[in-house]
Amino acid sequence: MTPNLTYVVTVGVLFAAGVTLLLERSLTRILLGVILLGNGVNLLILTGGNAGAAPIAGLAGQERMSDPLPQAMVLTAIVITLGMTAFLLAMASRTWLLTGHDEVQDDVEDRRIVRLAEQDADLPDDVDALDDINDLNSLNGVNGGDPRRTHVTEPP
Repeated sequence: MTPNLTYVVTVGVLFAAGVTLLLERSLTRILLGVILLGNGVNLLILTGGNAGAAPIAGLAGQERMSDPLPQAMVLTAIVITLGMTAFLLAMASRTWLLTGHDEVQDDVEDRRIVRLAEQDADLPDDVDALDDINDLNSLNGVNGGDPRRTHVTEPP
């Protein structure tokens, strides 16, 4: 069985638009991307099934019956997409109420780790261990970030 070209193009467009929207920073666009991807998956699963008679024993011969598995998979995918949509909609609504916008913010800790990784890439290997100890000590407020001092002798 060869799939219909219209279905293949439609699935491709839904996947492309869904992935493009998922890469945005707005939760509303991410929500639309999840919905488009869900619909693309449903259509993709349905193109794999054969058209035929209802899969009820005694109504048609076994070779003429349609496969009920793609239909069951699509029903499951619809429920999963609905759950994800409800979750993202609640998250977008809550973010809008708290901040006044639905943009996903950068994580400050992630940016710090990326900056430290870029600095470590520029240093020789024997200096990396000392920098890691300094960073850990300065984060914990221990010894003023000096790795040679291992114990705090005076209270902070």
